[in-house]
Amino acid sequence: MRLASMVTDVAKGFGSLVGVRGGTEEPRYDVQETTHGLEIRRYGPRIAAETTVPGGEESARSAGCRRLAGYIFGANVSKSKIAMTAPVSQARGPGDSWIVRFYMPSQSTMNTLPTPEEQNVELVEVAGETVAVLRFSGDRSRGTVDARSAELLRVLEKTAWFPNGEPVAWFYDPPWTVPFRRRNEVVVPVVAR
Repeated sequence: MRLASMVTDVAKGFGSLVGVRGGTEEPRYDVQETTHGLEIRRYGPRIAAETTVPGGEESARSAGCRRLAGYIFGANVSKSKIAMTAPVSQARGPGDSWIVRFYMPSQSTMNTLPTPEEQNVELVEVAGETVAVLRFSGDRSRGTVDARSAELLRVLEKTAWFPNGEPVAWFYDPPWTVPFRRRNEVVVPVVAR
């Protein structure tokens, strides 16, 4: 039994290297429309663990992911493990900071999730929303995310949808995934024109 578990772990590790995401839950959504290379999605309410980290985008993402991974791997009052989900969300925060989020598994509630031990990790309820999504692979540096966000907003002008907030970056794969196999998205809340 232990050998089978080790083989499964090795296979998952190799799979994540090449962008295979088997078994990782993602928030459920309905595609409202596909237009000009964008997907308009409707997400229901969900819960996220979030942390705000000062500094540069990539270092803040790394620090935020470590902090949130600690929470889901047992740095909480009940020492419970919580399943990893995708995507990791990153948005500009106040001042020179970034807000990093892990979405919680769909069966989670605010009452069933354990309280984080780390005071810089909090559980937040995310309201249902309609978003426009532009998917891309490869580099996920600040310059690339900024360029894709600008592209998302530019393309959105040709549609029946109007941005209702600032773009956010979503990353579905670990940093060691081969860049051309990474699934990345820039996302912005929208309303109908």
